[in-house]
Amino acid sequence: MVGPSSFEAIGTPWRIGHGGAETPVGSLGSALTPADLSAVLDRIEQFDRDWSRFRDDSLVSRIAREAGSWRLPADAAPMLALYEQLHALTDARLTPLVGASLERLGYDAAYRLTPSGAPLPAPSWADTIALRHTVEGITLDTVAPVVLDVGAAGKGYLVDLVGDLLAARGVGDTVVDASGDVRVRGERSIRVALENPADPTKAVGVVELHNAALCASAINRRAWGAGLHHIIDAVTGLPVDQGVIATWVVADTALVADGLATALFFAEPVRLAEAFSFEWVRLTSDGRLDASPGLQGELFA
Repeated sequence: MVGPSSFEAIGTPWRIGHGGAETPVGSLGSALTPADLSAVLDRIEQFDRDWSRFRDDSLVSRIAREAGSWRLPADAAPMLALYEQLHALTDARLTPLVGASLERLGYDAAYRLTPSGAPLPAPSWADTIALRHTVEGITLDTVAPVVLDVGAAGKGYLVDLVGDLLAARGVGDTVVDASGDVRVRGERSIRVALENPADPTKAVGVVELHNAALCASAINRRAWGAGLHHIIDAVTGLPVDQGVIATWVVADTALVADGLATALFFAEPVRLAEAFSFEWVRLTSDGRLDASPGLQGELFA
């Protein structure tokens, strides 16, 4: 059987396969056709051109250079609606307005990876931006240039968008894996290992995925110095440091799973469960591994 399609995009490895219930356990299925793969790469490029703060020609970079009113892409509404919910549920500690905070810490387009000054708290959502919903779509109004960063949920959302594209092209029963952010659609189930952040060659558990998504977040990913990593507390402008070192979330969509995996660094699962249906795993720095009662899988001691 031909293996899944594999490629690099937005700085991360992707694997995409498709096939029905007869696909062997552990396999992502068959590769995409050249036409389908080309369409996927074009869709990823468009998302990157809209939302990346690492390229000068992106919409986000234009918003960072000039205040004004900006017509957002047609795909913006679900992602920004999630951010608004998580902003409230984490008491403003999770927000897409942390771009300047990350740049201050050295995680900028030039990859300086050296802090350029004191930590920079994110600006207030209410005082900085406003979203206007019209029949034409969403317009973002800014009172000053603002550096958006959608890293807390953007990759998961792109996993969903790629699956949506393939479904629209008639490609069913897909598995889309963007470096561990995975969404499975169709009749079959797959088992996914939960990578140990202290040793990527080992797993802390395994979960079963059926017509669902799994996303993870960990402080060892996108880390560039002592105590410096990409999970920023918007209130302080500092990388979060509260004992949680890795999270995993299973939800209906990768957008929600990705956003909640980040939110679990700032809020307890019971609070997030007020608004979302999901299963979760959290690993703390003292080695404690906690999970929701309904998780389909197995955790290792």
